[in-house]
Amino acid sequence: MAGMDVFLDRLDPDMCVVTAAAGGEEAGCLVGFSSQCSMNPVRFVVWLSEVNRTFQVARSAEYLAVHLLARGQHGLAEVFGGQTGDDVDKFQQVRRRHEYGGAVVLEDVEAWFVGRVVERVTGGDHVGFVLDPVEWGGRETSGGPLLRLGDALTIEPGHPVD
Repeated sequence: MAGMDVFLDRLDPDMCVVTAAAGGEEAGCLVGFSSQCSMNPVRFVVWLSEVNRTFQVARSAEYLAVHLLARGQHGLAEVFGGQTGDDVDKFQQVRRRHEYGGAVVLEDVEAWFVGRVVERVTGGDHVGFVLDPVEWGGRETSGGPLLRLGDALTIEPGHPVD
C-alpha cells in the first residue's frame, strides 16, 4: 500500500458531515470519501465505514443528509469526527432540524442536501450510499473555503478504523 501513498497523499478532498435517522435513532459522522457520481440524473455517493455507528443507522435509513463545512468550522468537524455516537449524543451539541423524510439537517453549515438512498455499494471496508438529491439549502453568502482533509488531520477519530 505504501506505493499507492504517492497518489493518495496528494489528494485533499472536501470533507462533509453525513447524518442518518432510522428506527428512532440519529447518527452522524465526518466523511472524507464522497463525490458526485452522475450528471443526469444527478447522483452523489458518500462512503461510510462499516465500523462506524452512522453506518449502523444509515443502513436502515431511506434518506441521508450531507453537509459541507467551511474551513473555519473545525469545532463542528471535531464533534462529528472526533467523537463516537457509541458514547456521546453529538446532536445535543449542535443546532439541527428535521427535513424531508425525517433527515437530520445541521443548521450552521455552508450547504446541505437530503438524498434518497437509491443504492448501497460495497467497497472494501466502506459502503457507498448512492443518493438522489430531493431537498437542499445553504447560506446565501459563503463563509469561505470549504473544510478539506488537510484541515481535519488534527482530529483524532472518535471511532478509529482498525
